[in-house]
Amino acid sequence: MPRDLPRDLPRHGRGRAAAMGVPSVTGRRELFGAARAELAGRQGVLLHGPAGIGKSALVASLVAASAERAQPSGTVLRCSPAAEEAGLPFVGLVDLFARVPESCLEALAPEPRAALRAALLHEREPADDRARLAVRVAVLDVLRALAAAGPVLLVVDGLQWLDEPTAEVLAFALRRVGGLDIRVLTAERVSDGERPERRRCCPPDTLELLVPPLDDDEVAELVRTVVGAESPPGVLRAIQDTAAGNPSYALELARTAPRDAASLGLARPLPVPRGLRDRLLDEARSLPPTARHTLLVASAAAHPTLTVLRAAGLPDAADALAEAERLGVATAGADGTVRFRHPLVRAAVYADAPEYGRRAAHTLLAGAVTEPVERARHLALAHPHEDETTARTLMSAAESARRDGTPEAAFELAALAALRTPADRTADRVERLLAAAEYACDGGLSQEAGQAAATVLAGSGSARQRTRARVILLRNAGQALEGTRDLIEEGLREAAGDPGSEAWLHYWAAVRGLLCGELTDAARHARRAARQAELAGDTDTGIGALATLARVRSLAGEAVAADAALEEALALAGGADTGPESWGLIRMGAILALDSDRVTEAGERVTRLLAEIGEYAGVEEVMATLVALTRIQVRAGHCREALRTAAHCSDILAESGVLAAPALYAAALAATAASSADEARSLAEQAVRASEADGDRLFLLRALAVLGQAELLAGDPPGAAAAVEVLGRVKRLGETMCAADPPLLHWYADLTEALVVLGETDAAGTVLHDARALLSADAPGSVLAALERAEGLREAALGRAKEGALHLRRAVDRLRRLPLPVELVRTLIALGTVERRSRRRSAARTVLHEALDIAKRIGAAPLAARAWDELARLDARDRAGETGTGEPELTPTEARIAELVGGGATNREVAAKLFISVKTVEGALSRVYRKLGVRSRTALAHAMAVAVLASGAAVTYSDDDQVTPVPPGVTMSQPGRIRPARAPDTRR
Repeated sequence: MPRDLPRDLPRHGRGRAAAMGVPSVTGRRELFGAARAELAGRQGVLLHGPAGIGKSALVASLVAASAERAQPSGTVLRCSPAAEEAGLPFVGLVDLFARVPESCLEALAPEPRAALRAALLHEREPADDRARLAVRVAVLDVLRALAAAGPVLLVVDGLQWLDEPTAEVLAFALRRVGGLDIRVLTAERVSDGERPERRRCCPPDTLELLVPPLDDDEVAELVRTVVGAESPPGVLRAIQDTAAGNPSYALELARTAPRDAASLGLARPLPVPRGLRDRLLDEARSLPPTARHTLLVASAAAHPTLTVLRAAGLPDAADALAEAERLGVATAGADGTVRFRHPLVRAAVYADAPEYGRRAAHTLLAGAVTEPVERARHLALAHPHEDETTARTLMSAAESARRDGTPEAAFELAALAALRTPADRTADRVERLLAAAEYACDGGLSQEAGQAAATVLAGSGSARQRTRARVILLRNAGQALEGTRDLIEEGLREAAGDPGSEAWLHYWAAVRGLLCGELTDAARHARRAARQAELAGDTDTGIGALATLARVRSLAGEAVAADAALEEALALAGGADTGPESWGLIRMGAILALDSDRVTEAGERVTRLLAEIGEYAGVEEVMATLVALTRIQVRAGHCREALRTAAHCSDILAESGVLAAPALYAAALAATAASSADEARSLAEQAVRASEADGDRLFLLRALAVLGQAELLAGDPPGAAAAVEVLGRVKRLGETMCAADPPLLHWYADLTEALVVLGETDAAGTVLHDARALLSADAPGSVLAALERAEGLREAALGRAKEGALHLRRAVDRLRRLPLPVELVRTLIALGTVERRSRRRSAARTVLHEALDIAKRIGAAPLAARAWDELARLDARDRAGETGTGEPELTPTEARIAELVGGGATNREVAAKLFISVKTVEGALSRVYRKLGVRSRTALAHAMAVAVLASGAAVTYSDDDQVTPVPPGVTMSQPGRIRPARAPDTRR
């Protein structure tokens, strides 16, 4: 271990990095790995970037990593120059050589030793050229001596402030250390877009590595890790925008940021700590008053330009900005746009001004800009007191912002309007606060919406206003409505006699019942909401209630009743082209069409809906539509497009800081179709946890179903066992909810398939029986095909391969008439597998090639892999010279049971090991005897014993590492699997 580096170096590094508290590789793992690799293969690495970007943290981590490589004989020489020391000669050399043993100096020749000791202040400073040369030679000799004893790491963190005499010595010495085990790690501060100026102080082969800004996710991780608390989404967004990827700035802002988003907004910019302002504005404060005033007005403007500044009464703005540009504070581009060196500099200029100065700047800008929202913002900031005229202006601007599709700005303007409303106009203040909460809901600002609505609920004496507040809180809950029963029931008691308020609350009770799986209650509340809405003349709520009733009827498997409720809602809305009132109905119609196998129609409806809502709908509306589109794209076989749609949905949710189960479900569903089982499983597990946290049984059903499908993709017993557990829960949950819609019956088929893989054919038969009991007379063809596929697999597992193939062909024929290529591929693979195991290789190859071609065309990567695996098994047999006749092949579960029984395990032991029933073991063992041509356990064991004695006998290994011989009638298909082989050719 190097002498000056303790073994217990903290994770956050030391020196400047520790002072900042920056985790060594937060957001920098890739860069850290690259720098570490380069430092091992070349003599120098130079990290460069602007102040606070994280160079020192990387240096500390790299020093720690290099120390591990260098121990026990390595040496680290290190210095961290500071700006105030740059003029002191040889101060950097003093730091670097502080821990060089005196014995190294004593070993030098007299003249170099004396010169070096003088440079290190042991004697007088070298005064002439010969003495300065002697210092250079002495440093070079010391480095050579240290390298002879072990690896040397020379570290200069802050190359820009290294004193010139030390820089000259290093430049001389490091040009002459080629071939020695000396590594040089340096960091230099440079302005954005500039190159390092001190590269001459590094070895010739030094690699320059730019340390880039962190992205928003990395900043969020950094703040969460170091500050130790979750920042509200609005506060975190402000930190990310102001820090612009600079980790040091982000941390300093986070430590002083408010703990609630309500403390920010148009009137409350993110505070900048005084110490940080002092560092950023040290030179800017020396500017003339005119220039400083120009910078303040520019920092207050939303979109500062020379035109705006001149309109604000600053005719000499260009000259003033020229002064600021000279100091690197701000500049005016060729197009007149004013740009500050960094967003934090702009925030610091604004925060550094006195309150009266900021008001004056906003007064000037209020008269200069013409855009209503920006003008209202400046007006509010120029008059931070109650004033009805200002409040009305702000509300007008808020309504304009909402119409323009910027609900976040609408919320902030309405919230400001409420603050500016005089105290004697309480009703107006509450109405404006309610409007602000509604706009916040539209924009996905859940915390802000909740705070505003809770304020109204706690303080308003109006039952109607309190009901509106409750509705906002219910909207704000998203999918997590399970815990809102008391909120709704209290509201219904308070709203008794007011049809409009009752309609709102009954509607939300219906939505809650739908999400929580209480379908009977949901239908009752939906009908009551529709009646009360009709009495109140509230068309919108009536439409929503009927749409919810349609969804409830659909989930219960009552397709005709669902269509009737939807048609009634559309008639009330005046048709499908009536704007926002019909959006939810269009989406609902698309889902009903999808569940009825009218996939093309569903896709057309949702595509038109997305084009219509554009950027003007709220987060909830857009997300729900994108989730629906993902479902449609997966079933239609547009797998790559589904991945992109799901990613877009996730991006929208990420911007709002919300982790929603529907978005996770969509991502998992797309992954099962186009990505991988592992990714789908991870996303589905997250969706399950999010749904459980919300109490949302509707999406919990879907998330569990996708998780089961992801487990089934593996096609092996462990995956099937996991799928049975998950899909069994889906079945039980559906039964509790009294659900019987087409997707649920598809999931019954998946459960049957998983049970078949495990050899649980009796249990699979029970599931199929239960599914058929739920079938309606108008069941869609895809449901019938899914159940036929499951029945075919079960028949084949029971040894009735011919009957199984017949069921599967019927399912294939049915699916060929439907636009459902993913389901067709699944069924073709199932048919090909049964045909292969039955030794009908030509038929198997035909259907498997068709499955592979379709899967590749539609981008269904996991299914393409399954088809390819099955074809590979066929090819392996052909290479072995096998014919197309013989006994059926063992299933994976039968093969595993044969291995264990052949090794001496009892049926009970086999059942315990494979997590199946003893009855299942008995049934599977009977099929194994028949397929392998033996009649007892003894015969099976004897066949395996003979195989062990036979020359070249193959063996395989079970999970507990016991060697299991492969009997003569069996060949290996894959590790841990056995299959019957054709009889040996005795004619040879």
